[in-house]
Amino acid sequence: MNVMTLLPFIVLIGAMFLMTRSAKKKQQQAAQMRNQMQPGSGVRTIGGMYATVKEVGDDTVLLEVAPGVHAFYAKNAIGAVLEDEEYNRIIHGDGETDGAPVVPDDASALTADGDAAGDRVDLGKKDAEPGTAGLGKADLGKETTAGEQTPDAADPTDKRDGDTDAK
Repeated sequence: MNVMTLLPFIVLIGAMFLMTRSAKKKQQQAAQMRNQMQPGSGVRTIGGMYATVKEVGDDTVLLEVAPGVHAFYAKNAIGAVLEDEEYNRIIHGDGETDGAPVVPDDASALTADGDAAGDRVDLGKKDAEPGTAGLGKADLGKETTAGEQTPDAADPTDKRDGDTDAK
């Protein structure tokens, strides 16, 4: 057989070997990380919940998810074992913000102190102008203030789209 016909198969087999090798390496690292868990360690589950390890078993781990609340989890459900300082920073808010922007609790901190009353938008209902009262959409087909009929009321047998003869 020609080497050129075997080349695509060789490349495909090589790519599959490299992909499975990297996946195995990641699995070994995850297993090693889970084996390093000790009581008192802070962990993040694969669901994103942070907890403290209380007991470690062969396949399970007992986590304290809130003060006085304990739950059993499979070791495979542990996504990461966190360093103490990182766990305290996430859970208790300890540590520096490292220049990260601080998000205010309410929107009042987002407005400038020198806002003038004229800059604000009035979202309240406004009264109708004089002379236009009673001329809303609900009044179509009625007489106007001058006593004339509008075109909608001119012919009661005039049918429009959607009108029917049914009574």
